[in-house]
Amino acid sequence: MSILDTVLNLEPVSRVRRNHGLEHATLHVLSARYPRKPLAGHSDAGGFWILGDVSTDDVRSAVDQALERMQSGEESLAVHPNCGTNFVTSGVLAGLAAWVALAGSGKSWRSRLERLPTAMALATLALVFGQPLGFLVQARVTTSGRPEGLRVTSIHATRRSGVPAHRVLTEG
Repeated sequence: MSILDTVLNLEPVSRVRRNHGLEHATLHVLSARYPRKPLAGHSDAGGFWILGDVSTDDVRSAVDQALERMQSGEESLAVHPNCGTNFVTSGVLAGLAAWVALAGSGKSWRSRLERLPTAMALATLALVFGQPLGFLVQARVTTSGRPEGLRVTSIHATRRSGVPAHRVLTEG
């Protein structure tokens, strides 16, 4: 077992990853029901948040369906195109590409300006590769498509920064 696998299987890390996967699966189910409704989520070791104007019954139903589908083997539900992992991965790659393009360009503005088209091209290329890499990082690191005993203990409606939200608490 690799060091990464050891870390990913530590209890708090595993809980966050499984909650993150269930959050994404829940968002997939809700988005299929309400394709034009803006929704978001956030996960932690205790569960996850669903942000958006949906009823508690809808959230409960979506969580139950998502969990059942994941337990039946639909691990791909844990990966979501709007996950922050995708944005961070792409941003880091684009920033590194631009830095590499500008490194060693001297201290003058002119030499940096001359390298700007190269920096922009490399950053754009990094963004192109960052998207599929972000999905891979999600699938292997930041989420888990295997709930492995995860159970929902409660769901309650609240507000976060004035936005309608639901707190989904889990255990297991």
